[in-house]
Amino acid sequence: MTPNNRLFALAAAVLLSAPAAHASMAVAATFDDKVALATSIIFGKCVRQESRFDPSGRWIVTYSTFQIEKTMKGNPQPEMTVVTPGGQVGSVHQDTIGIPAFHPGAENVIFVKNSSLGPTVLYFDQGAYDVTTDDRGEKIVSPVLSNLVKIDTQRGMAVAPNDVPRPLAQFERDVNDTLRSLREQKIRMDTLAAERLRQEASFWSVVRQNKWTIVLALAGIAFATWRLLRH
Repeated sequence: MTPNNRLFALAAAVLLSAPAAHASMAVAATFDDKVALATSIIFGKCVRQESRFDPSGRWIVTYSTFQIEKTMKGNPQPEMTVVTPGGQVGSVHQDTIGIPAFHPGAENVIFVKNSSLGPTVLYFDQGAYDVTTDDRGEKIVSPVLSNLVKIDTQRGMAVAPNDVPRPLAQFERDVNDTLRSLREQKIRMDTLAAERLRQEASFWSVVRQNKWTIVLALAGIAFATWRLLRH
């Protein structure tokens, strides 16, 4: 079975079982992808929350405000309000599979991206982590619980979560290591691009400096070819 056929078969199976298993699918995001694409990465405590209808009046969204304790990427600020789909307004409740639920008083690490309604969670529940304190007083960062089926599009198959709980200090080091690797990669790409431009500029500079020699050489080649064809 080809990778495309495997992905189609898997998608069909998950979709058919979704009503019973309450499962949904999402493309699996790597840690490096999340670090690279996040506008900011914050660690903070949820201090207040409000749910209301969006401007269309059809969908409920929840605004969770975090008191930021640490900014791992992006511009530091004291607070950030993150908007996520779903919530409850009066007796109306809306819920979406794969959306992280935040709770006042809880601590989280969040990979943030911008949206038309404001900052939201990148890759939704793949971009949110719970932070708890263990018996030794060390803060531990763990992926939020999820019932999403993660799909590896390269292999066309479902994959197990690749994030594991780790101390907050280690998590921050991993973020910094990825950011450093991304910066080094960008420097290499910029250097290669500059070298290509330099070589192209050098080539055309040589052409301009020797244009008459090149014209005469081309004319000679054309004349020789014409003589050869006549004979």
